Amino acid sequence: MAELLEAKARTDLLNRLKRAEGQLRGVQRMIEEGQPCADIANQMAAVRKALDSTHVRLTVCYVQQELRDSLQLDGGTDDKLNGLLDEMQTLLGRGR
Repeated sequence: MAELLEAKARTDLLNRLKRAEGQLRGVQRMIEEGQPCADIANQMAAVRKALDSTHVRLTVCYVQQELRDSLQLDGGTDDKLNGLLDEMQTLLGRGR
């Protein structure tokens, strides 16, 4: 499988993961402090959503990269592809 080549996409994904990591540390702290289960569950749902969102973004970046390379797209077609993939990311994000 190919690796993610675009530095901007890698940075975006890493920032998303770091945010989720911070949220997860917050959940651990809540458990240690004996916070209410409902509050912990809400925070865990937020962590899960952040990870799901990151997975969708990774998938879209990969598809975009592979299509661009496989089809040897030019600038105009690349804009159309970006628009289509943005819509795909929105739709996949709603499916969770």
